[in-house]
Amino acid sequence: MVIAGEASGDLLAAELVQALRREYAEAKAQPTADLQPLTAGLEPRFFGAGGPRMAAAGVDLAFDMTAHSVIGLSEAVKHYLTFRRLFYKLFRLALERQPDAIICVDFSGFNRRFAHAIKQHVRARRGWFHDWNPRLIQYVSPQVWASREGRAYQLERDCDLLLSIFPFEKDWYAKRVPRLRVEFVGHPMVDRHGAGRGTRGQGQGPGAMPMVLLLPGSRPGELRRHLPVLAEAAKLIAARREVVFRMVLPHESLLQSVRAFEQVIPRLELQVGRLDEALQAAAVALTKSGTITLECAYFGVPAVVFYKTSTLTYVVGKQLVKVKYLAMPNLLADEAVYPEFVQGAATAENLAAATLALLEDPARYAQIKARLAAIVAALGEPGASRRAAKAIVRRLHEASGA
Repeated sequence: MVIAGEASGDLLAAELVQALRREYAEAKAQPTADLQPLTAGLEPRFFGAGGPRMAAAGVDLAFDMTAHSVIGLSEAVKHYLTFRRLFYKLFRLALERQPDAIICVDFSGFNRRFAHAIKQHVRARRGWFHDWNPRLIQYVSPQVWASREGRAYQLERDCDLLLSIFPFEKDWYAKRVPRLRVEFVGHPMVDRHGAGRGTRGQGQGPGAMPMVLLLPGSRPGELRRHLPVLAEAAKLIAARREVVFRMVLPHESLLQSVRAFEQVIPRLELQVGRLDEALQAAAVALTKSGTITLECAYFGVPAVVFYKTSTLTYVVGKQLVKVKYLAMPNLLADEAVYPEFVQGAATAENLAAATLALLEDPARYAQIKARLAAIVAALGEPGASRRAAKAIVRRLHEASGA
């Protein structure tokens, strides 16, 4: 069973499913003492909830979980009844089909509760006629090192294996919850964009106007808060420098939200998907915080990071978050490689000034690109999805005594 709730998790899960299929297809049959041994295919079956990429990878989806993706406390509260219904639908499905493994891909709020509910059910029904005990695997560590550290102890109780994509996480967990099995598998992004390594951050060529990439987010709520600020920042930048703007959206469904700003932002190109192509051509990115900042780093693109959320989410988050930075490249480097502007500081004036500072200071620009190369080198070698699949297979074999 595989559960992913966001577009990024849907892609991670699809890559993992394909890697697990390859792993089992290449597995060798184990000889037995049977006089007439039977042979059977080792093709695993996958079901659960996710998005279109998981469906394309052959996962039997109960529903599209990514269609319900939200961010922030206030949005989660508004959609509480929807998530409660989906939760119990998946819970009943797990009890009916009794999978050997339940793989929770990112989506920590939902998946953490789901893993706990399954483990509670199993522990309460141990006995001769209740032998179902699935392995619970969390793929991508929740950011417990950033806030609510105590949740690491729940992971230790409920998870049989945690697959980490960042190098510092394994040591972090080892110091706090040593009984939790954690394996660093590397970042799948290294495989995903491997073909673009030789052309990262080259820009549009000599004489061309620099391209400023606008990355407002993937959720309607993010676009609603971010687009007005980005439009004003773009106008301020264009008043000082001749640049072209390109806005990349992950889904066609989001285009309508942008149409009102198409005439406001000068020299704007709209693009759906193919983020890697845009990053190869970009001089600077104006991006919301999140996984996308690491993709900017991978392609060597200096960026200005921003984020705006509801007042409730911001006030609660400010009390809980313990790390100095939001952008993952900054966390990995332990310094503000990318300038960050959050909530009230995420103004058009601040974003424009920071972007122009990058475009107008070649020495600083080169220094940032060199720092990004070192950050990316720490993400591991290619083959993250395959290493994750091997770790899962090992854990299942250990559990079955094979």
